Amino acid sequence: MVATLGMRHAVLWVADPQRSAEFYEQALGLETKVRTDDAVFLSSPRSGTDHDLGLFRAQGPSAGQRSIGLYHIAWEVETLTDLAEAKKRLAAMGALVGENNHGVSRSLYCQDPDGIEFEIMWELPVALHDPDEPSNVPLDLDADMARFGPTAAGRGATG
Repeated sequence: MVATLGMRHAVLWVADPQRSAEFYEQALGLETKVRTDDAVFLSSPRSGTDHDLGLFRAQGPSAGQRSIGLYHIAWEVETLTDLAEAKKRLAAMGALVGENNHGVSRSLYCQDPDGIEFEIMWELPVALHDPDEPSNVPLDLDADMARFGPTAAGRGATG
C-alpha cells in the first residue's frame, strides 16, 4: 500500500462563509480563490493547490442537515494508480461513500468507523488543467488513466 503525500485541504461547515473567509484572510493571510453565496475557497498565496480551505454554509442542527464543524480533510495521493488502489481498498473496507471528478482533482469520499468523512484525491498538475472542462461530474478513473497516464504525478508531487 502506498502512503498519501499528506494533508491537502480542510473543509468546514460554517454559519456565514463570507464572514469566515474574511476572518481567515486576516488571521492567516489566505486569499479567496472562488466565492459563491454558500461557499468560499481560499489558499495561501504561497500554495500551489486549488484551495487550502473550503468554507460551506451549514444547513442547520436538525437530523440529516450539516451543522457547524468539520466537513472533511483531504489527503493527496501521487498518481491515479494510487487513487485506483485506494478506491479498491476502501470499497473492500466498506468505507467508500462517494467519488467525483472536480475538474481540478479526482476524489474519493470515505468515512472512518465513527462516520467522520475524509477525501482521498489526486490533483491535476497546473499544465494539465483545462478550466473549460466540466467539473463535479462522475469519476471515470479508467478514462483519466488513459488520458493522463496511470503514473502521472499529481500537483502535490510536483511542487
